[in-house]
Amino acid sequence: MQVVAPVAVVTGASSGIGAAIARALATKRWRLVLLARNEARLRQVANETGGEYELCDVSDRAQVDRVTSAVRERHPAIRLLVNNAGIPGGGRGFLDLEPEQIEQLIRTNYLGSVWCLRAFLPALEAGAPAHVVNIVSVAGTVAAGRSGPYSASKHAQLAFSRSTGVELAGSGIEVHTINPGLIETPGFPQRSQFRNTLLQRLVAEPDLVAERVVRAVERGRVEQFVPRWYRPAAILQAAAPGLLVRAVRARAVRSKPK
Repeated sequence: MQVVAPVAVVTGASSGIGAAIARALATKRWRLVLLARNEARLRQVANETGGEYELCDVSDRAQVDRVTSAVRERHPAIRLLVNNAGIPGGGRGFLDLEPEQIEQLIRTNYLGSVWCLRAFLPALEAGAPAHVVNIVSVAGTVAAGRSGPYSASKHAQLAFSRSTGVELAGSGIEVHTINPGLIETPGFPQRSQFRNTLLQRLVAEPDLVAERVVRAVERGRVEQFVPRWYRPAAILQAAAPGLLVRAVRARAVRSKPK
């Protein structure tokens, strides 16, 4: 009897973390359907992993629905959805970033995950036991002024991930949250930002995130920080939300000219 490989859908799969996840899943014999906006890079990853691909901008709900319909015609049942697609915020705050950019951050980083889960839910139900993995961010657990809009979009995605985990409990669909820290990718070139600083040593590779995604699915891990030592920062801000504000105020007072 021939064993049919389970189907996994990965968004934002054309480079960086998404491409690394696709490669990791391919080694585990998953049958891949890869979604992204950049066709040239997406085709390359699909060829490398033996997967299918569809062009899709997850921030566009109508486009998500059209692509999902096409995928479900070929694969009525899927076992894994990885919501990885995301865009950076340029390290700028709410008062500096253009309104259109703030809206795009919310549409892509938060609503993109919502639209994809809603659209693929019937296929996940048909494939149950199934999994949803949301690639969120440490920025979704710790808020800082310079990257406020990006952080807000990831806070929303984190709440979505945790909430749907409860909402789908008992349905045969498990929801997992991955919170990466500083990861070197084409969209987030971290090492160039921290050149000649100690922070550069803290930047990890996309393969580490991919390994944690596989672990989450295989071992039922609900939420993971990548690397693990980012978790204390999230706990600290949750326990003492005014600490960062007070620290910034104190630094501003000390730096004032006398």
